[in-house]
Amino acid sequence: MNLAFHIAKRIAFNRQKSFSRFIIRLSVAATALSVMAMIITLAFVNGFQQKVSEKVFSFWGHVRVQKYEPNKSLVAEETPIEKNDTIELLLQHEPGVERVQSFATKSAVLERNKEIEGVLLKGIEKGYDSSRLKTYLKEGRWLNFDDSSYSKELLVSAPVATQLNIRLHDTVTVYFISIIDGSRTYRKLTIAGIYKTGIEEYDKLFVLGDLRLIRRVNGWTAGQTGGYEIFLNDYKNIDTVSNNLSEKLPVQWMSRSIREVYPNIFDWLNIQDVNRNVIFIIMAVVAIINLITCLLILILERTRMVGILKALGAKDGIIQKIFLYHATVITITGIGIGFILGMGICLLQQYTGFIKLDEASYYVATAPVQIIWWQVVAVCAGTALVCYVSLIIPTLLIKRVNPVKAIQFR
Repeated sequence: MNLAFHIAKRIAFNRQKSFSRFIIRLSVAATALSVMAMIITLAFVNGFQQKVSEKVFSFWGHVRVQKYEPNKSLVAEETPIEKNDTIELLLQHEPGVERVQSFATKSAVLERNKEIEGVLLKGIEKGYDSSRLKTYLKEGRWLNFDDSSYSKELLVSAPVATQLNIRLHDTVTVYFISIIDGSRTYRKLTIAGIYKTGIEEYDKLFVLGDLRLIRRVNGWTAGQTGGYEIFLNDYKNIDTVSNNLSEKLPVQWMSRSIREVYPNIFDWLNIQDVNRNVIFIIMAVVAIINLITCLLILILERTRMVGILKALGAKDGIIQKIFLYHATVITITGIGIGFILGMGICLLQQYTGFIKLDEASYYVATAPVQIIWWQVVAVCAGTALVCYVSLIIPTLLIKRVNPVKAIQFR
């Protein structure tokens, strides 16, 4: 049997009361707390980034293609472009592209019982993939495009509906003002559904309607549209696809990733990475300091044992292994407890949603959780490795122990 391991086991499972037992429990608790905090932080940061970005992408896709106008706001009425089969094939066959859809926007004013609200009407077509947005419908149904001219229905957000006291099946007057000559026209539309994404930038601004209505109001032809929104198979390829399309599109067209359209949201999401890294550093430092302190106390408490072992001919390396084995047991115990607690809280949140948030501030009503198992394993393995390497430092103190003085030490 390995002598160092046998002695370490006897020390580790010794039931005798001592000050070191309290320190050991404190170190186990600190390690468990660190691992638990890192697992929870990872799951919640992943959840926030995945859930909020999913809302943004569901509404606008991953990449937008429209007429090149460098000095114009990207969240504004588009200058029309002619639909082009060659361009559409180019977009559809770009590697990583899942779906291409036409859209256009038009500034409008909603009026109901003399109450008014300025909005931006987003026009979509019959073939629009509604599966992504239907999840945000709180009441009613999706738009009906069966009308031969244009759909007389509208989807409004919950904040706008509350502002104007709108209910399902109500009829609202939608006013359009020409940016060219200031002329005004209006349409009577019925509320088919009420949605809520939880992202204030969308909910207070956009309503959804028929692209054919915008064409008619603007005097566009059936072949004109505001632009294309492109959905990708993997959102991580946004910048790559956008750059590739920019090189392939005609000079009068432009490609922009949705990150460029709504940078404030994605900047906020990127800040979560900074918060995660700060928590990781703090928790790692806490665990390392506690374990080093614990091992130093164990060595000082067992100074006589170290002296006796040296007097019997034990080499420094064997004595070092004794304390390293003991510290490893403490580390693994702490990691195991931290793993159980961390995963337990994450799974509890995932299935019950007991942690609630202010949706206006965080874009979600319930704290989202996304567990990525390789990250959890990496946290546990990384913590074990870093702690083990750090524990080698205090064991070097054993080389400085004098056997004669150590045996006399009390």
